[in-house]
Amino acid sequence: MTTLPAVQAQSAVSSRTEYEAALQRLRDASRAYYGDGDSPLDDATYDQLRRSVLAWEQENPAEVSPDSPTGLVADGAAPVGDVAHTTPLLSLDNVSDAEGLTAWGLSVQRRLGHVPQGGFTVEPKLDGAAVAARYRGGRLVQVITRGVGSHGEDVSHVIGQIDGLPEQLTLPVTVEVRGEVAFTQEQFETANEVRAAHNEQVFANPRNGVAGTLRAKGRSYQLRMTFWAYGAVELDSVAYLPAGATHAETLAAVAAVGIQTTADSPAGLHVVADLASAQQRVDAIAAMRAGLPVGIDGVVVKLDDATEQAAAGVGSRFPHWAIAFKLPAVERQTVLEDVVWEVGRTGVLAPTAILAPVEIDGSTVTRATLHNPADIRRRDLHIGDAVTVFKAGDIIPRVQGPVAQLRPEGAREVPLPEVCPNCGGEINKAQERWRCAKGTACALPALIGYAAGREMLDIEGLGKTYVAALVESGYVTDIADLFTLSAEQLTTASGSAKRAAKLAEQIEAAKALPLSRVFCALGVLGTGRSMSRRIARHFGDMGSIRQADAAALRDVEGIGPEKAPVIVEQVASLAPVIDKLIAAGVSMAEPREASPAGDAGPLAGKVVVVTGKMTGPLAAYARAEMTALIERAGGRAGSSVNAKTSILVAAPSAGGKPSTKAIKAAELGVEVHTPEDFAELVADFLS
Repeated sequence: MTTLPAVQAQSAVSSRTEYEAALQRLRDASRAYYGDGDSPLDDATYDQLRRSVLAWEQENPAEVSPDSPTGLVADGAAPVGDVAHTTPLLSLDNVSDAEGLTAWGLSVQRRLGHVPQGGFTVEPKLDGAAVAARYRGGRLVQVITRGVGSHGEDVSHVIGQIDGLPEQLTLPVTVEVRGEVAFTQEQFETANEVRAAHNEQVFANPRNGVAGTLRAKGRSYQLRMTFWAYGAVELDSVAYLPAGATHAETLAAVAAVGIQTTADSPAGLHVVADLASAQQRVDAIAAMRAGLPVGIDGVVVKLDDATEQAAAGVGSRFPHWAIAFKLPAVERQTVLEDVVWEVGRTGVLAPTAILAPVEIDGSTVTRATLHNPADIRRRDLHIGDAVTVFKAGDIIPRVQGPVAQLRPEGAREVPLPEVCPNCGGEINKAQERWRCAKGTACALPALIGYAAGREMLDIEGLGKTYVAALVESGYVTDIADLFTLSAEQLTTASGSAKRAAKLAEQIEAAKALPLSRVFCALGVLGTGRSMSRRIARHFGDMGSIRQADAAALRDVEGIGPEKAPVIVEQVASLAPVIDKLIAAGVSMAEPREASPAGDAGPLAGKVVVVTGKMTGPLAAYARAEMTALIERAGGRAGSSVNAKTSILVAAPSAGGKPSTKAIKAAELGVEVHTPEDFAELVADFLS
């Protein structure tokens, strides 16, 4: 098979020669996906290639190749198989914006001869492989792939491997359910661990992995997958589904006997009256995308009423009564150019992938996270590989795996460090996450810089250059040494007596900061600004924290059985530093601020989430100051919008487009305040 890097498949088709070449690339990519499940093109590139072929065919109808796959289900590349579908199992046409959804609605209206009366359903489009599953007498007897729509391949050997598709139903019904089989992210990670353990190439992404797994026979291991039904039809002329059932009622009937449906997904199934409401649900599901346990590549909108579905009809490739609203690509292929290693403030060696620039989810990605050395080897990553990169919402991009058939000659395994990349010392390889044997001492400059930050000790002017000078000189060996620096030492490090005097003032002021900020500056593993605040307020002083065992720490919100002993161990190991801080006169107590309104403060019992840069009276408030303000007014600061959120404080976004948090808040009925409105609400507590 001839394959090309994704970037070579993106140019527009402008001649017959280019058209024939594009057709061949289209066939190759489809055959690879429906063969071993490992396509050389990512979805976005495949879609773009297909659109360019379609555009040329529309402009040159007399020259369309007689064997063009563009009018066939799965572009004619899926194995034909030997099992006829009960009714055609078709693909979905798609749109990518609100205008496209409106145009589809108008086309449906023309087909019906009136505005749809039965409403619409909105559900997630799972990014996996479509199958039909046949139950007779309540027992799962056959699973068939979509294939070419009229016939599919029997893959019944996977029965028992698919969550959500039970082998035995709760009632002895006969029915055929249709839906999507996919890997959840957790299943995908496990699948790659299993494949690596069996010396097999890891999957580049979940969608291709599922396609290959469905067709694989004779493996010495099994991989769990998950099923979500999106429809059902009668089987063997046996009536089970309610007569004239709507789409929502059909899925409810399927769910009633134990089969998982799209309604059971976190995104859910929603029935709405019109397309304007459908668009709102599409936006809401899109906002949830990053947090979903399984990948989605779109949202499906359907006519809910069965009679209207029948009147709208079907075409050769897709039904006219349903449309897929495609979401921006969060998964693309690019080239792994290098891997760099950095040492974090706790001594952990962190690898970062350096990538050829690629546009994903509205931004250009050049770097992505890699977990640890063991994970790099599991994924069999090589410098020069074409790799699949995933990004959704605000999540940091991550490399999922290489596209093995695109590996160039001369590609070399990602080299793992033999010595600490920061200090050149030994590496502790006892765990999957490697650490410098010196621990935090190796990352001392990073730790000191972190401690001096605005939300910790707030020592303005103590940047990387001055921190490096203080560490190299030996004046500072831990954060406590900052509080014993002489004017002469500060002058030597900063190169200016005036600058040294300013630093001395900042350091002296830091001694009076509350315990929560000092504790955060220590860099205890498993804690950050919010957790440090909760710990400090729970115990009140450092002495109580030092005396607390793991059981006592678990009384703090957010500290579980795994994190508690780690914090106890860390605090114990920092005893010499804490003693030096006490000796230097640094505050070791957390003020118990009383709100003027007591428990009746305006935010009492409320969880408040803040997003964006504040304006108006709150313009000078950074995230730490906003958190303190919320707590002074009796509330609790949250980090993400969920069912427990009471108020979202949302600053205006660029272009006036609502943020994902604002969309989520609207979906959940959460109060949304502008910074100005919120400032008025908590006016008595502004500092």
